[in-house]
Amino acid sequence: MNQSRILVVDDEPQIQRFLKPSLAAAGYEVIEAATGAEALKMVATQAPDLIILDLGLPDMDGKEVIAGLRAWSDLPIVILSARDRESEKIAALDLGADDYVEKPFGIGELTARIRTALRHRGRRDAIPAVMEFDGLILDPIHRLVTRDDETVHLTPKEYDLLLLLARHAGRVVTHRMLLTTVWGPAHGDDLHYLRVFIGQLRQKIERDPTQPRIVQTEPGVGYRMMTERETA
Repeated sequence: MNQSRILVVDDEPQIQRFLKPSLAAAGYEVIEAATGAEALKMVATQAPDLIILDLGLPDMDGKEVIAGLRAWSDLPIVILSARDRESEKIAALDLGADDYVEKPFGIGELTARIRTALRHRGRRDAIPAVMEFDGLILDPIHRLVTRDDETVHLTPKEYDLLLLLARHAGRVVTHRMLLTTVWGPAHGDDLHYLRVFIGQLRQKIERDPTQPRIVQTEPGVGYRMMTERETA
């Protein structure tokens, strides 16, 4: 049994009735909130390990909940919402959500996203000594990238891009976050620039750049570096 405590924030009774037994069957303890204010209070008093958050709450927008939490907490946040506009996903992720699942959804996909988010709790800024992705080894201490014992030669920007994705492995990193972090705020809208560098990076790190397994595209939103467990 997992025993991680999950706070489900959704004002739809049918969603709560479905999620509580489904997540309990997966080994999680489930607590519930129907409003943003209730959710913020329960995070402070009930100490959940992860929050599943709907954006359309009766008292406030879910993005306000994210912003409020990120002011003091690194609690993993998985958005579960019927809002399918790319702008909504990007805004929620830029505010600090870890992942985004659209309604209607499959419980298998949701629990997989939960497991990934929980594995990365408390490690947002930590860099392991060595990280491995589908046979690619990244050694941040020595600034070294290898595959099959051969050095992968990256430009400084390609390396910075790879390292940023690796530090957020399993999570979606938005276009804007990648551009502003690696190239600076003035390049926040240079999507073509980013696509070119992602293409160059894939040519060097993927076994088959036409079918990338390490750096996955989240259409219209950003990129996700798959974890070693996900690429296995």
